Amino acid sequence: MIIPKNNLAKFAGALGFAVVALAAASVPADAARIENPVAVFSGIDKITGRITTFDVYVGETVQFGALQVTPRVCYSRDETEAPKTDTFVEVDEITLDRKIRRLFTGWMFADSPGLNAVDHAVYDVWLKDCKQESDVPAPAASN
Repeated sequence: MIIPKNNLAKFAGALGFAVVALAAASVPADAARIENPVAVFSGIDKITGRITTFDVYVGETVQFGALQVTPRVCYSRDETEAPKTDTFVEVDEITLDRKIRRLFTGWMFADSPGLNAVDHAVYDVWLKDCKQESDVPAPAASN
């Protein structure tokens, strides 16, 4: 195809627009994140081999062994979408001399538990799920 020199810029612009439009049409829209009030974690005590699953309300702290787990947000997707569950969490250790030492601050992903799980000498903690309700009573509202 021969394109006159004065129409080359128009042709290139139209071609660029067509490529961008085609690429955008082939990518599915991201599903909306659902913000959940409860994060579900699992933890293992490496001494006893016991695995425990526990619920933690966002913004609250739960102690698992010598670890304190505090989720700040917990996101999931609609049931019709591919699972993508993540939480931003802070994990502290209570040392033998009763000091608190931060072990982990960051994102955990339920579909990749080994990616950002907390690996402690005695305890490991990882995200399992996020949910809207828990059997555990909600913390009392502070005044």
